[in-house]
Amino acid sequence: MILGFDLVPDAGNLWTGLLLQRLFATFPEGWPGTGLLLVRAVAAIPVVLQGIERLLTAPLRTEGITLGTLELAAACFAVLLLVGFWTPVSGVLMAVAELCLVLSHVSDPRMHIQLGALGAALAMLGPGAWSVDAHLFGRKRIEISGQ
Repeated sequence: MILGFDLVPDAGNLWTGLLLQRLFATFPEGWPGTGLLLVRAVAAIPVVLQGIERLLTAPLRTEGITLGTLELAAACFAVLLLVGFWTPVSGVLMAVAELCLVLSHVSDPRMHIQLGALGAALAMLGPGAWSVDAHLFGRKRIEISGQ
């Protein structure tokens, strides 16, 4: 096992493969789950508000990728992160969008750096028990009846 990845995946089952096995390792409940919910909210709400503000104040352009497009993309990824759907993917995509906004030199980059770091951290930590991912991919209890 290197960096948390099992180098010899179970070849008999696709779901226990190398990457999928580590995407949703645990869905903590209690205080850790509440903490992850709070971090998801703190990371996503400012990005969503910024995207809504950009949508209402600036016209969208169709040529190329503009700052408005980046902010709207980051807001869409933040909504997914807020509800905890595809958390590793949406966290990484939000971090990449925020990094692009940092490199655009439009405003103070500190906020974008902080929000991008939170998105990346949530991609690594996972969604927690109070998320869509936990309901879709969490542990299931299978009842086997004796006939």
